[in-house]
Amino acid sequence: MSKAFITENDEAPEDDFEEPDPLPPDTKNYMTPKGAAALQEELRFLLKDERPKIVEIVSWAAGNGDRSENGDYIYNKKRLREIDRRVRYLMKRLDNYEVVDPRKQQGLEAVYFGATVTYAREDGTEVTVTLVGVDEADMNLGKINWQSPVGRALLKKKVDDTASVRLAEGVEELEIISIEYRLDN
Repeated sequence: MSKAFITENDEAPEDDFEEPDPLPPDTKNYMTPKGAAALQEELRFLLKDERPKIVEIVSWAAGNGDRSENGDYIYNKKRLREIDRRVRYLMKRLDNYEVVDPRKQQGLEAVYFGATVTYAREDGTEVTVTLVGVDEADMNLGKINWQSPVGRALLKKKVDDTASVRLAEGVEELEIISIEYRLDN
């Protein structure tokens, strides 16, 4: 068999890949209180619960002899690298963040971070989104990254203003219908 199809070293580090920073340089990492708490909880879980269990399994598996054919060792060593990579990413994200509480933004008439905005698209459909941090975005829940094209287009707009969004198909105009800063964000 050709050496091109054989992995020379199963233990070669795969952690050369680092998750890219989703924020442009010199941009603050804004988060809602719930978003910051979720990242902190994930970091705590990985460091206090998940990682120690995996380290224990790797240690046990390493004591079983030949590591090159030890599935427990290989799989859990890979899982440990994945956990360590995620921990580094979370620590980097939590190292420089600013919590913006939408509850403290009552009375604002324009769209800023944390706003829940309802807008009308050109096809007549209405969409409601909440502008959140890059780590909190989940379109299934109506939460969009404040740095996304739609998020940036909505920033500083007021009710009845239009926002232009550049899409692959061209430019779409969005009409702002309502803006609110919900207490449950």
